[in-house]
Amino acid sequence: MRLTPRRLRAASLAAASAALVAAVLPGPEPLGIGDPLFPYLGNPGYDVLTYDIAFTYRGVNSKPLDAVTKIDARATRNLERINLDFTSGTVRAVEVNGRSAAFTTVGEDLVITPRGAVGAGTPFAVTVTHTSEPPGEQAGGWVRTADGLAMANQADAAHRVFPCNDHPADKAHFTFRVTAPAELTAVANGLPVPAAGHGDATSATRTWVYRTRHPMATELAQVSIGRSAVVHREGPDGLPLRDVVPAAQAARLEPWLRKTPAHITWMEGKVGRYPLETYGLLLAQAETGFALETQTLSLFAMSMFTDDRYPKWYVESVMVHELAHQWFGNSVSPRTWSDLWLNEGHATWYGALYTEEHAGRPLEDRMREAYAKSDRWRAAGGPPAAPEPAEPGRQLGLFRPIVYDGSALVLYALRQEIGKDAFATLQRAWVAEHRDGTATTADFTALAQRISGRDLTGFFRGWLYGATTPKMPGHPDWRSEPPSDRPAAAPAGEH
Repeated sequence: MRLTPRRLRAASLAAASAALVAAVLPGPEPLGIGDPLFPYLGNPGYDVLTYDIAFTYRGVNSKPLDAVTKIDARATRNLERINLDFTSGTVRAVEVNGRSAAFTTVGEDLVITPRGAVGAGTPFAVTVTHTSEPPGEQAGGWVRTADGLAMANQADAAHRVFPCNDHPADKAHFTFRVTAPAELTAVANGLPVPAAGHGDATSATRTWVYRTRHPMATELAQVSIGRSAVVHREGPDGLPLRDVVPAAQAARLEPWLRKTPAHITWMEGKVGRYPLETYGLLLAQAETGFALETQTLSLFAMSMFTDDRYPKWYVESVMVHELAHQWFGNSVSPRTWSDLWLNEGHATWYGALYTEEHAGRPLEDRMREAYAKSDRWRAAGGPPAAPEPAEPGRQLGLFRPIVYDGSALVLYALRQEIGKDAFATLQRAWVAEHRDGTATTADFTALAQRISGRDLTGFFRGWLYGATTPKMPGHPDWRSEPPSDRPAAAPAGEH
């Protein structure tokens, strides 16, 4: 194109404007949404709608996976830069709306500078080509198993696996595309899409595609790769169930696996219909030390089901605990990590209630024991709805006894205070009104007051935020032991 004096002047003005914007724009920096417990997690300025994540696994679980993460989002404000949470992997290229974009890493953020600002209310797409590295188990994210990999992203480790907005306040739909050696099986959250398991008898690899039908928090993502059998059965009302187990152990594990339909029926009798598209157990050949409620496919160490040291009633209580999370924590997710008590307190409650009804272990005895220890737990980690942050680098320290039995104790006290009928109505209303969303402690307390028809401000102030445990309604004789100098041990086996 010929450059006339007018065009030259226009080009000079445009260049000067671009230089001025570049001069004003501050340097890249890590951002967060201000969560009191994880201030560096999440990023402001946009809402993720979908993730489409492709992994290529080459059969060695100590080597990086090749990956491509595609994110569709909507800007909630003008964005000169887009921050994603991401660490551990190597970023090879970034595109925004199909055009290459500049990027750098600062702290645990991938900071992207698109060619043009993204306006508020505008949809945009980000594609990141990267590696995904299985680090040491303490770091979280990928878990190395005897025959492959699985994921354990709670609470803040999803961004060690893929670039994301790594906070449960920003839920999204997920698609996973996993390419692996043909002799292995890959399974992920949700259901397989048509033509999943691409590859023929002569192919060295297969590609498995899974998609969620309900929004999911990043911490609940799950991909399993291994020498696995996928065991299918039908749950209540035709709900498709699938368990993922080491192929050589499938027959041995079947007595445990076939308990799930009855567990779901029992939970539905308490809180209403199962809220997601499928469910199942993922039994990994790894000593994780915990189970995890990854959405639609809960993660367990296989040894929990094969080691005779675990009583059968205890194993079933953990199974019900992780199942209950599909309602409490997965379908209804915490708005902030301080709302964690709503997840773990309810899951602990239903695990204990199931044990009372099916193994003759009274809930009241467990709650009396929890009450005795409650002041010690509060002193060690804060009250249920205002937990203290975990030590730096030890994020799993957040999962203390106060968020398990200490928070189930709050629910027991609430049932004592408002009565069993109102409590049962509250539980059903909570998961129905907030299905597929996020909710806060304030949402829960407001709903409890509305359903009970009572002012529960003082009750909740003491039970959720008090430094010491209030008197238990109906049990004035219960006593709490004074705090000691020893830190309280976290419960084993559950998340």
